[in-house]
Amino acid sequence: MMKPLKNYNMPRQFNINKATIGLMLLIITCSFLISCAVKNKSAQPESNMNFNNKKILMVIAPKDFRDEEYLEPRKIFEQNGIIVKVASIQSGVAIGADGAKVKIDLTVSQVEVNDYDAVVFVGGPGMAEILNDESMQLLAKKFYQANKLTTAICVAPAILAKAGILSGKQATVWSGVVSDLAAGGAIYLKEKVVQDGQLITASGPAAAVAFAEKIIQSLK
Repeated sequence: MMKPLKNYNMPRQFNINKATIGLMLLIITCSFLISCAVKNKSAQPESNMNFNNKKILMVIAPKDFRDEEYLEPRKIFEQNGIIVKVASIQSGVAIGADGAKVKIDLTVSQVEVNDYDAVVFVGGPGMAEILNDESMQLLAKKFYQANKLTTAICVAPAILAKAGILSGKQATVWSGVVSDLAAGGAIYLKEKVVQDGQLITASGPAAAVAFAEKIIQSLK
């Protein structure tokens, strides 16, 4: 006749080890989850936190502005959490040289300089036609005198020169209007992007990304 099995109790040491292992696994799991959370947080662009409530005014010609000089910087600005508004000498919808359509938020005469941290004058053949517009030059001067970041790309640095704010300053510009910088007393540098204090200038569409990145760095 088979003997009944004895009630076998695990040794106390085994039970303790099992509990210890469980606790270790719990600690490891928690550490992993915390690490992932920290990593995800650090992976978020730091600039989004730095640039909350920052605003940039982009100024374009009502027609034939250079599309990439507007589109590429705007994309970079907005990716960094910056609010972008667009101004021109006319209200309505501006049409780029390559067909981009942009709704104008306000006219140049409606701009309140203190509402913005920087101004960006966009170039293009349309801007070349209005370099002598007094309202554009006055806007550039107001931003500069308010110690705001005052920037321009392609032919648009000529507006800064005509506004009288590039005298004795280093700057670059589209090759076709270098003479306008010289007439305004600027020190012309044949480079893609040039910064002299609160002034940032760029030579053309090939410099659009570097131009935007320099503006971002200067707003930090």
